[in-house]
Amino acid sequence: MKTAISISDTLYKKAGKTARFMGITRSKLYVRALEEYIGKNDEDMITQKLNEVYSKIDQNEFDSNLAVGLESLRNLTKDDTW
Repeated sequence: MKTAISISDTLYKKAGKTARFMGITRSKLYVRALEEYIGKNDEDMITQKLNEVYSKIDQNEFDSNLAVGLESLRNLTKDDTW
C-alpha cells in the first residue's frame, strides 16, 4: 500500500543518508522504523492493559494466602543455616 506523509526536510535528508548507508530504500527504512516503533509500543500497551486489570483486583483478598505462604516458608527454612 502506498501512503503519503509529511516530514521535515532535515529528517528526510537524514533518512536518505541512513538508507544509503544501510543499502536499502528510504521506503524500506520507513517500514523498518515504523515496525520497530509499533513493536515497542505494543509491549507498552500490553503492560498498560495488565496494570489496568491488576489495579481492579482487591489485593486484600490475597492477604490470608500470603500469610500462610510466608509462614510455611518460615517453617521449611527454620533450621537452615545461611
